[in-house]
Amino acid sequence: MKSDMAIPRTRPGKHPAILSYGFRPFFLLGSIYAALAILFWLPLLYGILDTASALAPVDWHIHEMLFGYIAAVVTGFLLTAIPNWTGRLPVQGVPLMTLVLLWLAGRFAVFFSGVIGWIAAAAIDSAFLFAVTAAAAAEIIAGRNWRNLKVLVPVCVLFAANLVFHIEAHFRGLSDFSRRLGIGAAILLIMVVGGRIIPSFTRNWLARQNPGRLPVPFGRYDTAVILLSSASLIAWTAFPDGVSTGAALLAAALFNAARLARWAGDRTLRDPLVLMLHLAYAFVPVGFLLAGFAAISPQVVPPAAALHAFGVGAIGCMTLAVMMRATLGHTGRELRAGVDGCSLFAAMLLAGVLRVCAASHPEQPMLLHLSAAAWSAGFLGYAALFGRMLLRPKLRAGENEGRDLLVTLVPRRGAKR
Repeated sequence: MKSDMAIPRTRPGKHPAILSYGFRPFFLLGSIYAALAILFWLPLLYGILDTASALAPVDWHIHEMLFGYIAAVVTGFLLTAIPNWTGRLPVQGVPLMTLVLLWLAGRFAVFFSGVIGWIAAAAIDSAFLFAVTAAAAAEIIAGRNWRNLKVLVPVCVLFAANLVFHIEAHFRGLSDFSRRLGIGAAILLIMVVGGRIIPSFTRNWLARQNPGRLPVPFGRYDTAVILLSSASLIAWTAFPDGVSTGAALLAAALFNAARLARWAGDRTLRDPLVLMLHLAYAFVPVGFLLAGFAAISPQVVPPAAALHAFGVGAIGCMTLAVMMRATLGHTGRELRAGVDGCSLFAAMLLAGVLRVCAASHPEQPMLLHLSAAAWSAGFLGYAALFGRMLLRPKLRAGENEGRDLLVTLVPRRGAKR
C-alpha cells in the first residue's frame, strides 16, 4: 500500500494557515487543553479549586480527557486524513471555525453545567462530535470512498459514550459504564488506524534505510485481532468483573502483543518517529493485560491501573506521536523527531508508566504528581515547539525534504499499491 502521495492543496490565500487544515487548530487546542486540564485536576482533586460543573470532580476530569482532549485530536486526525482518502479539498475556513467554536462551547458548557443545567450542557457538548461525524461522513460519501466509512464507527461510539456519560453522571452521580465505553472506542480507533499506519510507515523507512525483514501487511490476522479485542472491550464495558471477561481481555493482550511483534519495530531504532508509534501501541496489550487481571482479581491489580494504561499510556503516547509526525509532514518539514521531539515523547512514556504505578500504589501521591507533570510537559512542549508550525503557512516545495503525511486506511480507487 502506498503511504506517501500528494494531498489536495488548499486555496492559496483564502484562509489563514490555522484554518487551512483540521489538524492545525485541533492539535494545537487539544494539546494545550490536555496539559492545562491535568494541571487543574490536581488542585481540584485536593479541594483547592472547584468548577461550576454539575459533574463530580473525578467525572469532570474523566469527561474532559475523553471528550475534550481526545475528541479534539481525533477530529484533527480525521479532517486531515479524509482528503487523502477522497481526493477532495479539506474542511477549512468557516466550516472548520464552526467546528472549533462548537468544541470550545462544549468545554465551557461542561465547566458551567451546574449553572446552565445538565441537559443544556449535554446538548451543547454532544453537538460537537455529532457535527464532526456528520462532516466526516459527508466528505467520505461525496468522495465515494465507501470503505473508509468504517473508521467512523469508533467515532460514533465515542459520541454515544458522551451522551451516556451525561445521563449516567446525572442519574447515578458517577460515571462508570460510559467511561469504559469511551476508552474502548478510543482504543478501537488506535487498533484500526495504528494497524494501518504503523506497518506502513515502518515498511517505507526500512525499505529505504535498513533492508531486510519487513512488517507483515494488514491481513486476516489483524482483522481477527480487532474483532477479538472489540468483543473483549464490549465485555469489559458491560461486565468489568469476572473470569470470563478477564479471560477475553488476556487473550486480547496476547494477540495484540503478537500483532505488534509482526511489525518489525525492533528494526526502527534509528528512526524515532517510527519507533514512537511502536512504543505507543505497546501500551495496548499492556492495558488489556492489566484489565484482564483486574477483572479476575481487582484486589491484586486495581481497575484504575488498566484505565490509565489505556488512557495515559496508549492514547496519550499514540496521539502525541501522530501529532508530531502529522505536523512535520503536513507543514512541509523533514520527518525527523530531533532531540526536542524525542524528549517530548519520553516525557509521555514516563507519564504513562508513572500513572499506572500511581494507580497501583495510591499511598504514594508523588507518583501521581510526577505523572501529571510529565504529561503536561509533553503536551505543553508540543504546543510550544510545534505550535509555530501550525500557525504558519506550509513551507514552499523545495525548501526542505519534508513530505506530507498520508494516513490511508483504504487507498483511493485507482491509487497504486
